[in-house]
Amino acid sequence: MIDIRPVAHIVGKLVVTLGAAMSLPMFVDWWAGDPHWQVFLESGILTMLAGALVTLSTRQADKSLTIKQAFLLTALLWLVLPLAGALPFMLGAPYASFTDAYFEAMSGFTTTGTTAFPELDTLPRGTNLWRCFLNWAGGLGIIVVAMIFLPVMKVGGMQFFKSEGFDTMGKILPRAFDIAGEMTGVYCAMTGACMIIYILFGMTGFDALVLALSTCSTGGFSNYDASFGPFIGPLEYVASVFMILASIPFIRMVQLIRGSADPLWRDVQVRAYIRWTFYAIAAIVAYRLVWLKAGDPSDVIRETVFNVVSTFSGTGYASTDVMKWGHLPFAILIVVGLIGGCTGSTSCSVKVFRYLVLFQAIKSQLRRMRSPHRVYPLKYDGRPLEQDVIDSVMAFFTLFMLTFGVLVVGLALTGLHPRTALTGAWTAIANVGVMWGPELSPNGAVNNFPASARWMMTMGMYIGRLELLSVFVLFLPSFWRS
Repeated sequence: MIDIRPVAHIVGKLVVTLGAAMSLPMFVDWWAGDPHWQVFLESGILTMLAGALVTLSTRQADKSLTIKQAFLLTALLWLVLPLAGALPFMLGAPYASFTDAYFEAMSGFTTTGTTAFPELDTLPRGTNLWRCFLNWAGGLGIIVVAMIFLPVMKVGGMQFFKSEGFDTMGKILPRAFDIAGEMTGVYCAMTGACMIIYILFGMTGFDALVLALSTCSTGGFSNYDASFGPFIGPLEYVASVFMILASIPFIRMVQLIRGSADPLWRDVQVRAYIRWTFYAIAAIVAYRLVWLKAGDPSDVIRETVFNVVSTFSGTGYASTDVMKWGHLPFAILIVVGLIGGCTGSTSCSVKVFRYLVLFQAIKSQLRRMRSPHRVYPLKYDGRPLEQDVIDSVMAFFTLFMLTFGVLVVGLALTGLHPRTALTGAWTAIANVGVMWGPELSPNGAVNNFPASARWMMTMGMYIGRLELLSVFVLFLPSFWRS
């Protein structure tokens, strides 16, 4: 049997940390003279107490982790932390049900950004800050997991990045703290810079804080029902820059700070991500200007850049109704949402790396059909691709599309409109955030959905953020055998 004590010890410590973080929204509400601060005080005490009890009861556990324990830790973190994060939503405004509170917290931690709350404008400042903080914490968590744990666990071809995340086999935690410290520094610096620039471009301090948290995490939560709508103008370009930065590998930015710029400039997936983003923007701008005759080119370009980058990065902000753009732009947005940003970033979905490997494999297969006796070695970024990497990527694609299809059918069976079911499954499994359909509230909330649909989307967000395989492996009986 797997010894769960080391896993529980880490989870307990992080629950304590999350409870302590509730002091931030508590202070904001207290400073504003809102008695709602007591909700965060109560929630923080309960959360820290629960985490402390787990931590103390497992303090004698071995601090090193095996591969199976790493799988279990990754899966438990994104189940338990949203449970604690949902507590303030139930005890205070908006006094949500457990279903909606857990949905909101899971959407935050997975950096999805879909909301279950229909009236964000009326929520206390502390509640909106807490929502966006969950985005930020989830973004930081997934960076660490993607570069430290997933390569070791060989999830979806991530073993290709094992040398960049450092080989931590058998000694995950000691090296993880070093790596996580550097990437956390970059993450915090980016968030601070985003907040300052938002303020310089006219945002209030509070708006800049909460939106910087959700921008740099590519989470997409907003404190306004209109999402990013109140800030139409130059701020859309500012947000687009930071969403792109958050979508490239953070390990590259660490290397850049160390004085080595070549890894960033030469990274194949970074170049592909920028190139594909440009292609999507150019296609939609051309369609809107030539076919739809949409009006002022500067407005068309600005709207398109922002909403394409928001969808491609998986942030999920919206500044306009993209359904008015026509069928082709809508189809392009669905496709880019299924691609996502770069591996090792806060971005989501399949990731550019896996598509590049897929294209290489298809190209090699077509060459073999023409010359079956020749050998065509597959390479990525100048490095040979091992067969286990290719197999892992193919398995990921198969499981992703299968899960996506099952989720679409499941949501449709709850009675949702076909468009709602399609975009609901898309936004959940790809952690994009934005969705469209007649059952949505005016601000895009899913509060009118059947409870079964909300729970399906919650599980979709969960398994999508953890790259599917790291969750599904837990259902194999062989995993639990010694």
